[in-house]
Amino acid sequence: MVKFSKELKLGTKKSHSAAENTKFVGAFLRGVLNPEEYRNLLAQFYYVYSTMETAIRGSNDERVKQVYYPELERVSSLEKDLEYYYGPYWKDEIYMTEACNTYTYRIKEIAEQDPYLLIAHHYTRYIGDLSGGQILKNIAKKALNPPVGKGLDFYDFPSIDDAKEWKTIYRFRLDGMGFTESEKNAIISEANYAFRLNMYLFDEIGINDPYPLLTSIKGLFKVLIGGK
Repeated sequence: MVKFSKELKLGTKKSHSAAENTKFVGAFLRGVLNPEEYRNLLAQFYYVYSTMETAIRGSNDERVKQVYYPELERVSSLEKDLEYYYGPYWKDEIYMTEACNTYTYRIKEIAEQDPYLLIAHHYTRYIGDLSGGQILKNIAKKALNPPVGKGLDFYDFPSIDDAKEWKTIYRFRLDGMGFTESEKNAIISEANYAFRLNMYLFDEIGINDPYPLLTSIKGLFKVLIGGK
């Protein structure tokens, strides 16, 4: 019998690959990183993680409680990064894009209607962060060259010494939750939707910028670093 964690991984493989092949992520992985788009990405993640972590932390669903790990939470790390990239008044500078609004709305919706589906979003974001976080951190460090200890907190999990071992324990816990076949299918479907929501967010970064000045700055950065 195939374990659910394996089903979930296989069931989202195509979506995972598609997300990695978006223009923004593809450029990121090649080391072509627009500073303005990058800080905008962190801003959108701030809204996404704030919404998701609030929903998971406050859920009364017993299975959701089993995936509540304080050591995974990203909001405080994102706040540090945003202060570096935007300055002390960063909350007045950032805005939620339409794709981000759709993303956060969906998280709130399932938190109310089918809270166990929060596990799909939890899995999609955090397992990805733990799996590729250090690679992305090194790419961002090389492309943006921030001062030591600044601008890259999002990728650090100081309370997790061994990410591979942690993910093994996480998958073991998923396998023991006793989901019905219907619930498994629903979680896999929601996880695929979560990947699409991430893709919409990536595609929108830098496109629907309501501030002309930032758009001009963005163009300048593209010239300076050779972005497309």
